[in-house]
Amino acid sequence: MNFQKMHVCSGQLSRESARYIAGGASSLNRKVEPDIVFSTGKGCRITDVEGNEYIDYHAAFGPHLLGHNNEQVNNAVLDTIRENLSLIGSGTNELEIRLAQLLCQAVPSLELVQIVNTGSEAVSHAIRLSRAFTGREHVILMLGGYNGWNDDVCRAVMPSLKQLGGRVSREEYPFLPNSAGIPEDNKRKVHIVNFNDLDSVETMLKRYPIACVLTEPVLQNVGVILPGPGYLKGLVDLCEAHGAVCIFDEVKTGFRSALGGYQSVENVKPHLSVFGKAVANGYPLGVIGGKAEIMQLFYHPDPAKRVLIAGTYNAHPVNTAAAIATLEMLEDPEVYRQIERRSKQLYEGLEKLLAEKGIPAVISSNASAFCVYFAGHRPYDLHDLLENVDFPLDRKYRHALIRNGIYHIPIACKQGSVSYAHTENDIHITLTATREALKSI
Repeated sequence: MNFQKMHVCSGQLSRESARYIAGGASSLNRKVEPDIVFSTGKGCRITDVEGNEYIDYHAAFGPHLLGHNNEQVNNAVLDTIRENLSLIGSGTNELEIRLAQLLCQAVPSLELVQIVNTGSEAVSHAIRLSRAFTGREHVILMLGGYNGWNDDVCRAVMPSLKQLGGRVSREEYPFLPNSAGIPEDNKRKVHIVNFNDLDSVETMLKRYPIACVLTEPVLQNVGVILPGPGYLKGLVDLCEAHGAVCIFDEVKTGFRSALGGYQSVENVKPHLSVFGKAVANGYPLGVIGGKAEIMQLFYHPDPAKRVLIAGTYNAHPVNTAAAIATLEMLEDPEVYRQIERRSKQLYEGLEKLLAEKGIPAVISSNASAFCVYFAGHRPYDLHDLLENVDFPLDRKYRHALIRNGIYHIPIACKQGSVSYAHTENDIHITLTATREALKSI
């Protein structure tokens, strides 16, 4: 099917948006080809302005764990509006107290929390807290990770091998900025090592005054790269041995992996954690939490030691109500069991189809998050991925799926997401469409 004929109205709207929005979209990570303008989403289905319907596995980069416009979540939001639960901006309120209780009950490492608006904000607070707590300024990040847009973490997520250079041992990689305008001093204080490389983390901890080690527990912005055995515990142990703070960025893994986050899957307690995306099923909300002795710096009696936490829209009642409803649904084990059943059905079906086609490919998954890697094995780190994945074939596959009514964002190695809204029949339709798509690549 011809993309241009399918998306005439989308093209017109995109040209109109470029007249008023810098770059044509409010988040330029969304700019992809084909340039489809979507209008509605319900359950696991999304519809574009031409009326074409797709089964969605993009989930807006992951938030829609329960599906688009989940009725229970939406009703909670509507109730806040009907009951005039406004943003007052003075003192606390019952909703934020309830959400904080649910978060601390769900995630064992959370002794205290703060509620913000986005994952990027939560990461910024976590780094600042770490610097205040340790009296140090340097940060260790993981190659292939994404931790938001602030200056300390805004480096290229998937640079080329030419930019990156070969694999190094007990060394660091260059800070390749993902944006103009990042001060050189910030870059000098950030040290990037490969995921699953404890030796290099230890070397950086010995070489520099490290305030924190920040990592996604599973790299889910370059597909799904899982931690090796003992890796996450090793990070916590190294941080404790060297007086640094270990931060898990669970913006993507949190609540999609398990109610207690991926840290509960591995039975590891980081010092600080940040959450976002699935915590409010698509409503904008971020969380930072962790050890009380670190979190108390937000209200330290000595102004010289106090870390600022402020935000007009923090714990907005609409978003807070959405998060409460989401977590209350996730407390029912049957929700996760159903998502697991649908995920298993999809992964096994995809493996069978790819084997039938004779294409070297593997499915790498973390619960309901998955990626089809067109490679002979599951990547272990970014170098492994860049050296072995067939990127052009990945893009052809995604485009073919879109033509057949299955939406994965057409960027190679981006995570797919199964939701509670996907039914057995939706997975069956997906596999049938995938069989057709594979015929064309």
